[in-house]
Amino acid sequence: MMLIGIISLVITFIGDDEHHTRFWSNILHNSVFFAGVALMALFLLAAKITAWSGWHTMFKRVWEAYSLFIVVGVALMLLIALGLWTGWHHLYHWADSASVESDPVLQGKSSFLNKGWYTFGTLIIGAIWIFLALRIRSISVDEDVNGDTTFRHASRLRIYGAAALPIIGFSSAALIWQWVMSVDAHWYSTLFAWYASASLMVTMVALTVLTLFFLKGRGYYPMVTVEHFHDLGKYLFAFSIFWTYLWFSQFMLIWYANIPEETVYFYTRLKEYPVLFYLNIGLNFVLPFLVLIRNDSKRKYGTMVFVAGVLVFSHWLDFFLMLKPGILHTAHELAAHGVDGHGAVHHGPTPGFSLPGFLELGTFIGFLGLFFYVVFNRLTKAGLVPVRDPYLIESASHHV
Repeated sequence: MMLIGIISLVITFIGDDEHHTRFWSNILHNSVFFAGVALMALFLLAAKITAWSGWHTMFKRVWEAYSLFIVVGVALMLLIALGLWTGWHHLYHWADSASVESDPVLQGKSSFLNKGWYTFGTLIIGAIWIFLALRIRSISVDEDVNGDTTFRHASRLRIYGAAALPIIGFSSAALIWQWVMSVDAHWYSTLFAWYASASLMVTMVALTVLTLFFLKGRGYYPMVTVEHFHDLGKYLFAFSIFWTYLWFSQFMLIWYANIPEETVYFYTRLKEYPVLFYLNIGLNFVLPFLVLIRNDSKRKYGTMVFVAGVLVFSHWLDFFLMLKPGILHTAHELAAHGVDGHGAVHHGPTPGFSLPGFLELGTFIGFLGLFFYVVFNRLTKAGLVPVRDPYLIESASHHV
């Protein structure tokens, strides 16, 4: 899978424009997506620890392994940040000094949308995320060896879990604004960080379902039962509804207000990307709603695998729709003003931007392979079942 991704990126780079916009946009798209999935694993794990939850304990090592991909994700985003300083790419309109000087809107946002904030915000906040993920993981693994009946490790985990929730809650919004929302530098939404996070949470739970089925198919996790999958199915259903609520709220409020600097975001996507726009709501809401609303659907392995697989891909498309139109608009703006050697504006369908092409799908496969390589590598470093976790018996006897 990683080889397919590398080949796809090489072909994209060779056939790209002067500044390799398609190449860098594909790296940004997938880096943000999988780094966000890892962060949501850490967030949900922290929430479970803080709430004294026990049902997930049997497979919590999967979420711990997911969270450690933050190291790779932050490194990839720092590569994007380095490209801002070196001129390797022009993904963000606000990064071009000539555009900022002639644009009062960009000037007004320059205290936040600038190369220094992007770089050091990613570095500092990313380092905090990595620290939290590593500490929670190390305490959990140490419990397997030195755990006892005093709940000493569980108490330490609650300290880091309780700290992680507000830290991730606030800092993730800042980086989502920087990494994703700022590709449409003239637009903003107070709901955007929630919306993007909900999309990533659905993806993380869906990947958890697929990972557990894969491991169970090879003889691991015999104690993970249909009861656990039922709860994961409820999470898929609930977060899909939450994502839809945020999607509708953001769209409805902006449409109703009819303010040009806000409606331009949805106008572009509705008029120029109608297939993806309606496919987005169809796959991410209609499908999981109709399938998972039935109680027994969450207890059917085949149904759960199908829905989870579709949701992983459809929320990847959701991020495609968040990023690509804004990046393409930036390229057109720079081209129109002849900035940094950009050529003339090309009208009509643009490969890799209008719809995902084979190279985008290949890059997605490559990043998915990298994600699972890191996850499975981490899973081999400790027991799959936390044998001395005080909530293990509760998880083993979990019944819905």
